[in-house]
Amino acid sequence: MIWDELTTLDFERIDRSIPVLLVTSATEQHGPHLPLATDRLIGEHFARSLHEKIPDDILILPVMSVGCSDHHMDFLGSLTLSHGTFMNQVEDMVRSVIHHGFTNIVLLNSHGGNQAVNQVLVEKLGNANPGVQIVMATWWKLGGAELGSLNEGGAMSTGHAGEFETSLMLLIAPHLVRKDAYEKGKHSKTFQWAEGDMLHPPKVALYRSIKKMTSNGVYGDPTYASKAKGLEIKKLVLENLQRIVLDLKDAR
Repeated sequence: MIWDELTTLDFERIDRSIPVLLVTSATEQHGPHLPLATDRLIGEHFARSLHEKIPDDILILPVMSVGCSDHHMDFLGSLTLSHGTFMNQVEDMVRSVIHHGFTNIVLLNSHGGNQAVNQVLVEKLGNANPGVQIVMATWWKLGGAELGSLNEGGAMSTGHAGEFETSLMLLIAPHLVRKDAYEKGKHSKTFQWAEGDMLHPPKVALYRSIKKMTSNGVYGDPTYASKAKGLEIKKLVLENLQRIVLDLKDAR
């Protein structure tokens, strides 16, 4: 079910154990070949696709389309919220849902810059609402180790606007992908222990703006992207997301 497509009377008939899903995403540069809406479109696609599979077992909230993107602001068009504003928005949304009696909340994240602040929210809201189960999942982590078998470009090819995000966009919105503008990430070197991508996270957190990490805004290699790969990524992510949602619903 889609939250804002229902009437207020519809909510009287909804089991309050149904998991309620909120997509947190971003509006920011994705190199010369992908639109600013990439993270939103990917997160929305996973949420809507899950709804198509289990429409009576999930309730989808309106997406949060702007996230924590201060590190992208050197690139034109990027939008950002402060961490405090982001937390307030998510917290208020979740508190509204809890106010109406729902007891299972899933934050589905599609932007790297939202991960830490979402984890803080899970701990804060979870502690304040002991009768509510709150989960935060980031889509590339949901794909698990199986995503590694789809990686053709090797280490550092699956980062921002790279192999995986471009593959998903070729599936979701191919008309927005500018294939003639594909560029490999123009990565700048830093400490080996601070380098990483979706499949190979760094050992430690070292803050660097995206502009300092890569001059063209791409951290990865989109030349290895394909629609077929996007389909495989989608399958892996949805399998794991569906399992989480149904497990929450059944754990009454």
